[in-house]
Amino acid sequence: MKILRKIRKNVKALSPVVASIILIAVTVAVSIAVAAWMGALTVGFMGSSSVTITDVTYETGNAYATLSVKNTGTKSVTISQIKVNNAAATINSTATLTYDAGIDGDIGIALAWEEGNPYKFDLIDSSGQIVGSYQATAPA
Repeated sequence: MKILRKIRKNVKALSPVVASIILIAVTVAVSIAVAAWMGALTVGFMGSSSVTITDVTYETGNAYATLSVKNTGTKSVTISQIKVNNAAATINSTATLTYDAGIDGDIGIALAWEEGNPYKFDLIDSSGQIVGSYQATAPA
């Protein structure tokens, strides 16, 4: 009988170290869940900037090209620069190139293109971010 009491007296449910590890793990798991939930809520408020180039038309005379664009993002975008093969292109428009969400339009650029050569077009917004890219080969 004395032996049974002695064994029971030394039995513990959990050591303090194990209990602390479990508490920390639960706290981390709950904080990750709350962060993911809050992130999902704020995405709608921030909006996204995305412009899709749907087509490129190479004009006769090998001096111009027209980009057909559509704002596929959730907020308006102002195109401030266009790069062709990583070199700045001249935009043939004095109008502000601002497109609201879902709006499409055309942008004319000066481009001395050569038949059969590939060209990569990058649209850059007023904050300096690339909001759309497109690669097309000039007609032969």
